[in-house]
Amino acid sequence: MKNIIIIVFLTVAAVFIVQRVNENNKIKKYNLFIKETEQYIEAGKWIQAERNIKLLLNVKPNDQNLQTHLAGIYHHQERYEECIAYINSLNFTNKELDYLKKKSIALQRELKNLNIENSMHFRLEFDGQPKKSDVMEALAVLEVAYDSLCNLFKFYPENKITLVLYQSDSYQGIGPRPKWVGAVFDGKLRVHLSMMKHREIYRPMLFHELTHAFMRAMSNAPIPYWINEGIAQIIDGTRKPKPKGPKPSLKALIGAFSKESRTNEAEKLYWYSQRMVLHLLSRNGDFSHFRDFIQNLKDPKALEKYYGITPEKLHQEV
Repeated sequence: MKNIIIIVFLTVAAVFIVQRVNENNKIKKYNLFIKETEQYIEAGKWIQAERNIKLLLNVKPNDQNLQTHLAGIYHHQERYEECIAYINSLNFTNKELDYLKKKSIALQRELKNLNIENSMHFRLEFDGQPKKSDVMEALAVLEVAYDSLCNLFKFYPENKITLVLYQSDSYQGIGPRPKWVGAVFDGKLRVHLSMMKHREIYRPMLFHELTHAFMRAMSNAPIPYWINEGIAQIIDGTRKPKPKGPKPSLKALIGAFSKESRTNEAEKLYWYSQRMVLHLLSRNGDFSHFRDFIQNLKDPKALEKYYGITPEKLHQEV
């Protein structure tokens, strides 16, 4: 009898262990699938990300985080009407969904009102009646800049990049911005048509804003502004004398420069950001190495691993 009890106990224990192993394997597979989905989203691989999110929603149909991600995927694919309808169908809202809906409505209006030209790697949207030569010149400059950046970073964006060449402030992007801001990258490159009259201004400006587009396509995490603006100035060839006044704090250099309304303070942010990135490149001037650094920014120790210096030490040395 005792032996029978032992056998039954061992059998039950074995079944329990097998069940736990199976459960653990399912959890591991699920977590790996989540990680894969996050990587697709970070890399802008929207088709694969949408497929995975919908599969996850089959398992967790009321997961608000997944639903928010799906709305964002529709938005990034320029499926604005579908994005708005999907957000309206949800029984909750949050700041991100409100932003996506507001921006989708604005961009949907743009698509109806703006004229469109396309090149191999760009979609150009414009309002009014700009000169055909200005439109084609902008696309030609962008294609040259695109090839240059691909060769420099050994990186090739997966998606087309959109340039909005606007006359009306209705198309300058959502949200207020300081007077000193000449162009914006908010997922689209936005340049005022008046800039096309000044070749010495718009050529480096297009290189600058396109660099931001490349950084976004490369990154898997938010990019500190000193890195983003610093590398963009190096690419566009900016060379300015050191501005007067005390050095900006590291905190000010990490956050959005467009929040600074004072032109003289903004000039300092840009100058020091360029010097900080130049300092990094003096340690390792390989732009493929810089690309790898950008692609691994999710790691809080990325700067130390790739350039052997902390942000605080770098800030002190510049």
